[in-house]
Amino acid sequence: MLTHYPSVAVSVMALAPNNAGAKDVGNGQGQQFTTGGCVSDADCRSTCCAEISTSGLGICSAVGAQLQNGKLGCGFNDPNAAAVIAAAKAQVAKQGFKFMA
Repeated sequence: MLTHYPSVAVSVMALAPNNAGAKDVGNGQGQQFTTGGCVSDADCRSTCCAEISTSGLGICSAVGAQLQNGKLGCGFNDPNAAAVIAAAKAQVAKQGFKFMA
């Protein structure tokens, strides 16, 4: 008797903030989109900045997804905020956008 098992393909992708939103990192204006980088909840439209467990970076997340894909939950306050904001400003300059802080 032959037994057939369905095969399942699993894609593993590293979670990382989207650079397109670099201009909204650290400005506290609540304009950052979901998957954009953040240093605190105040950056995110969703009011949820979650730490990524593997990188220690903040990523804006939907509240309902705050613990998915290796995120550690809302309320992240980046202890390296100054360095993250400086890197975001450099990314904005590289992209040619105006940084509004």
